[in-house]
Amino acid sequence: MAVELSYCVVNTEQRQLLRYCLDSIARERAAVPFETEVIVLDNASRDGSAGTARAHGATTEVIALEQRRGKGENDTTLLRRARGRYVLLLNEDSELEPGTTMALHAALDALPDAAVAGATLLSHDGEQQPSAWRFPAPSSALLTALWLHHRLVVQSRGAAVRDVDWVQSAALLVRRDAADAVGYFDPAFFVYSDEVDFCKRLRDAGWRVIYVPDARAVTHEPTDEEGRRRIVELSRNRDRYMRKHHSAAAARAVRWLTAYTYAIRAAAAVFLPGHDAGRYVRHVRATLAPGHGEGLAERAAEYNRGRRL
Repeated sequence: MAVELSYCVVNTEQRQLLRYCLDSIARERAAVPFETEVIVLDNASRDGSAGTARAHGATTEVIALEQRRGKGENDTTLLRRARGRYVLLLNEDSELEPGTTMALHAALDALPDAAVAGATLLSHDGEQQPSAWRFPAPSSALLTALWLHHRLVVQSRGAAVRDVDWVQSAALLVRRDAADAVGYFDPAFFVYSDEVDFCKRLRDAGWRVIYVPDARAVTHEPTDEEGRRRIVELSRNRDRYMRKHHSAAAARAVRWLTAYTYAIRAAAAVFLPGHDAGRYVRHVRATLAPGHGEGLAERAAEYNRGRRL
């Protein structure tokens, strides 16, 4: 029987969260009326993640990398390897709620001109997180600076399937033929903005991007010892996206508007309990100088050099 849908998970050093993810996939596989497969790409982990994936009953195939790579490149590898007509891309910290697979599949199957469908993302305590947005641009950066982003930039709201600009790749159903038509993910985006660029190229090619509120996935934040590097990587790839799809002037405008927004948050955090002003200040610095600092790409290169020794 032909595979209709491939579950594809990228994991980096998060064995326990990967197990939760695979448990949720197993529940979903048992409930869908079509053939599925599960491919786990382990991103050169040292915590036994690859072995855990192989031992799990839901897993069809494990790709165990010897060298650590970026998210966009890894998702492209999975899209090329998958046999399904549809591919559900997942992070290792994503846990599918019951019925999510069918909700995403039904929505995308009903719209032949739609290339990707994104799910509602929830925190571990059940709070909905933004998961669909307008494309980055000076206009959306200005709206965010004016504190209008919840109403005019965030698009993951409402109870009906709706067209959006881009959706987060933590739980993203992709029409594989559409991904092939636009050349998959751009490996220049090591992590962050990779799915924004992907959705932008799909939209430019005439495909639709949709948000499916009835599809829900809980995202468990992994233990993060790379906070500063994540901020650098986020800023540099936001700027890379702007320079790729807009102009140098537009990229500069977004840098200044975004830095202003973080600076206001830093000032407010001084007086608000539970907020880290220093973290916002680091965002300001990285936003204004996206070409400086070491991000997750440099950390991966350092890790890979260590494995070769």
